[in-house]
Amino acid sequence: MEKQRAASAATAQHEYRVEELARAAGITTRTLRFYRERKLLQPPRREGRIAWYGEAHLARLRVIAELLERGHTLGGITELIGAGESGRDVAELIGLEAAIVAPWSDEAPVNLSWQDLKDAFGDQLTDANTAESIAQGYITVHEEGITHVSRRLMDATTALVAEGVPLGAVLEASRRTQEHVDAMAELFVGLVRDHLLGALVQDAPLPPGEAAHLTEQIQRVRPLARTVADAQFALAMDRRVHAEYDGMLRQRRQDGA
Repeated sequence: MEKQRAASAATAQHEYRVEELARAAGITTRTLRFYRERKLLQPPRREGRIAWYGEAHLARLRVIAELLERGHTLGGITELIGAGESGRDVAELIGLEAAIVAPWSDEAPVNLSWQDLKDAFGDQLTDANTAESIAQGYITVHEEGITHVSRRLMDATTALVAEGVPLGAVLEASRRTQEHVDAMAELFVGLVRDHLLGALVQDAPLPPGEAAHLTEQIQRVRPLARTVADAQFALAMDRRVHAEYDGMLRQRRQDGA
């Protein structure tokens, strides 16, 4: 009868014995005990000789598994867990890391055979142009052809060449554009680093809930970077096109005078 009451209480409170917790977390009991020895797992609730573990312990084990999958060492995990008071705090730190390093690009790579490239570029498919594309980091070469990191950029390059712009000129514009967008990215990253993420470089741990707050900020700010870049580029194109067209008209008037 006593055992039945204990089992019912454990079930009601979502508590686990060692074997049950290990099975729920997908690890062995030996691994679980190792984590306890390394202070990676908070102490269980004791009831006589029985150790009861709760949902917080299971959440901590799942956090540990996620950190290991991300390539963290056990020593690093111990330090990271020490910065938080609960499995939730550590999970929030992981969420913040994921928000910061999440990919910005959703470009789809494209594979092209050497015949595809020859059809698109003809005699402009030179060793020099291929080397320039490799140097810019856009293509990798294999025996059958190339892989370009962005189908959109590859399609744009092909279309520009089809309109009569030499491939070498397109690659030169690409190189210079890359320099400018790298500078834009550096400016925006610095803005976020200096004004939003300053707490991450301090020695003191983040206050409770701060990691979650920063994650939400990062997620709100990310699309603003694209908005600013798109708007600035459109405005710059307006200025440059008008200035260039006015210059062409002046030159035409001078030539006709």
